[in-house]
Amino acid sequence: MSARAAIGKVGKFMLKSSIQNNCLNKCSCRFFSASSTGDRKEYDVVIVGGGIVGMATARELILRHPTLSFAVVEKENKLAAHQSGHNSGVIHAGIYYTPGSLKAKLCVQGVEMIYDYCDKNNVPYNKCGKLIVATEPEEIPRLEALLERGIENGVKDLRMIEGNQIKDIEPNCVGLKAVHSPHTGIIDYGLVTRSYGEFFTKRGGQIFTDFPVSEMSVTAESKSGDLDGNKYPITVVGNSNQNQVLQCRYVVTCCGLQSDRIAELSGCNREPRIVPFRGDYLLLKPEKSDMVRGNIYPVPNPALPFLGVHFTPRMDGSVWLGPTAVLAFKREGYNLLDFNVRDTVDALKFRGTRKLALKHLTFGMSEMWRAFFISAQVKQLQRFIPTLKREDVIRGPAGVRAQALNREGALVDDFVFDQGEGDIGSRILHIRNSPSPAATSSLSIANMAVDKIDKIFQL
Repeated sequence: MSARAAIGKVGKFMLKSSIQNNCLNKCSCRFFSASSTGDRKEYDVVIVGGGIVGMATARELILRHPTLSFAVVEKENKLAAHQSGHNSGVIHAGIYYTPGSLKAKLCVQGVEMIYDYCDKNNVPYNKCGKLIVATEPEEIPRLEALLERGIENGVKDLRMIEGNQIKDIEPNCVGLKAVHSPHTGIIDYGLVTRSYGEFFTKRGGQIFTDFPVSEMSVTAESKSGDLDGNKYPITVVGNSNQNQVLQCRYVVTCCGLQSDRIAELSGCNREPRIVPFRGDYLLLKPEKSDMVRGNIYPVPNPALPFLGVHFTPRMDGSVWLGPTAVLAFKREGYNLLDFNVRDTVDALKFRGTRKLALKHLTFGMSEMWRAFFISAQVKQLQRFIPTLKREDVIRGPAGVRAQALNREGALVDDFVFDQGEGDIGSRILHIRNSPSPAATSSLSIANMAVDKIDKIFQL
């Protein structure tokens, strides 16, 4: 496909996406405002968190158990307000992940599921492909190992291409060798999340926005032992000043950047801790957007904690370049100088943060430098597209990654599901860590989560 055809195709998707976006934000999702929960409301399961994993789980629950009652509570005034709406929008194929890990298994399952879901529900995407490019000789053995890993994971149609073949796919890209993944795609995950929400509400689920969970407690059993006294033993409180109270039998949390705090609120262990890392992107200027056709990624360096810069086309026709990876001084701060005292102290007091920072001090300083100085970021990007110039880019959006860390400063790299103990903890399932490729894997994560819910809670 030519660059012009590719951009034209994305443009068609933009129009379709805009139409869908308007549709999915209308009242068909039946959102309930914060003040509408004044009367006691009772549900079999309450899902805390209106991101893509929370809504996929809610969708799967109501699909399997149509006679039960479900509610989602979300602290913001819309779904997908944070990680689900501030990511690069890549549909990952499952190449990078350790064979046998949940990441590998759920991504390879999830990519097929999300393409199928989008086809059946008219959610637009673009299967534009990806190149993982080696630009230095020492990267070639790692690239070859990556190809073997992807094949072992079951990723479809992977192939190694030589340097002179790279330009057939990406005319402006240079490299020694590359792995080509034709089934990698791009999508608007905020739109996907709202589509899950529409599915959920059409089948009787309720979504409460502006509902910041502040308390979870157990309702005392009635002295008579009457079942009516304890059928819905968990109380979930939002803003107590607005009398936001829900009663339920069980709770599932999918809280991303707040997952450790919500776990602690329910009496469960706060670890693994969430330490936020902000990723700042650059944008290609519109007149330069045809420099990139599909995703261009680096060969990961196992000695570094994060992947590195890459090129990502978007459904709106723009192209994101980056990101950086710097400690965020606000968990939900998307501007370079955003700061929150509680979030900063929380991160720096944690032993794992300090150990990670000391281990990767040079890397962290270079990432901070690139975050502030665009020319330094462009220099990294020029490894792949040498013709890229500083004047071709402007500052773009940012996202904040909910990175789970253990006390030794190691990244918790796989998905984590856990429970606590006692009356509350035994009735809650926490989806504690769902890093990339969680959006790609949202439907397969939901399948696994609901399997666990069915087994533990015997719905």
